[in-house]
Amino acid sequence: MSLGKLIGLLAFAISLYILWQIRQVLLLVFAAVVFAVVLNRVVRRLRRSGAKRGIAIALTVVTLLVILVGLFALIGPSFIEQSQQLVSLAPTFLEQLRNRLNSLQTQIPEQLLNVRNLGNFIPRLQPLVTQLLGNVYTWFSDLLGILLNLLLVIVLTLMLLANPAPYRRGLVLLFPAFYRRRVYEILSECEANLVGWMSATLIDMAAIAFVSFVGLSILGVPLPLANALLAGLLEFVPNIGPVLSVFPPIAVALLVAPWKALAVLILYILIQQFEAYLLVPFVMKQQVSLLPAVTLLSVVIFGTFFGFLGVFLSVPLVIVSKIWLKEVLIKDILNTWHKDKKDNSLKNSPTLNSRMRSS
Repeated sequence: MSLGKLIGLLAFAISLYILWQIRQVLLLVFAAVVFAVVLNRVVRRLRRSGAKRGIAIALTVVTLLVILVGLFALIGPSFIEQSQQLVSLAPTFLEQLRNRLNSLQTQIPEQLLNVRNLGNFIPRLQPLVTQLLGNVYTWFSDLLGILLNLLLVIVLTLMLLANPAPYRRGLVLLFPAFYRRRVYEILSECEANLVGWMSATLIDMAAIAFVSFVGLSILGVPLPLANALLAGLLEFVPNIGPVLSVFPPIAVALLVAPWKALAVLILYILIQQFEAYLLVPFVMKQQVSLLPAVTLLSVVIFGTFFGFLGVFLSVPLVIVSKIWLKEVLIKDILNTWHKDKKDNSLKNSPTLNSRMRSS
């Protein structure tokens, strides 16, 4: 290997190492790009109606903020009140659970079900709760880090949204001159697919919120609207969000009757089956051609490498990666290479050469 190739290989390895070290920052930048691309589509539609870009951006951002603040205003106070009730009723609930386990111990033979140790498990919950409450500093630090990352994403999104053209030109300039027109086409396709994915996700979130509201209202669970909105919002996080959305309504249902908690669990299982087999395949097929197995694998893979941010951005990462692989690797390299190879094989074919000479 020559010295130039060795230096190039070393520089490539160092670049990969640096990119891996700043992977969290890169994911935050990618999140800002995704949000800016989606919001920019809304800004374009407002500009077509005659609004200037600055006014269109202001209207889009203000509308989004009003919607988010309204949702949190509906969800937050209700859950704070119910959480306080849960905390106040927790000792009574634990005492009832302990009494039921003791009564169960007297009714069932010990040879069939040894619940003596289960009764001793209840007093151990109190030190565990105390230990969890003692980690307030750790929780506060994690919350502060999340807020700072969220602030960075918001600022980057606004900067990209204000004037996206220079950033797009800068990205295109990283490619050779003969390929820049093609890069513009690929970026446009990425933009269309990301907007389609966001549209499908919003439809999914609205449908899940509506179905959850109807089901919780029929069961008579308190705060059906707040729990339904929370279920809809958590649908934005694939696979993990729907699981997390089950716990708040179950906790609220325990305040009314234990059987309602089981009914809520069954309801959410049915809702997730409806989403997985009917809603998501239909909506995603209309907006983005993405297979469900690919979505699940992307959540696992990106979550393993990048943590929660990888889970949160797994679907848009897969969409962008899929487009670049299809357009660059398959269409521009593999398909062209296969055609050239076939043409060369035909040109060098003795049979074809003899036929051409005879004609």
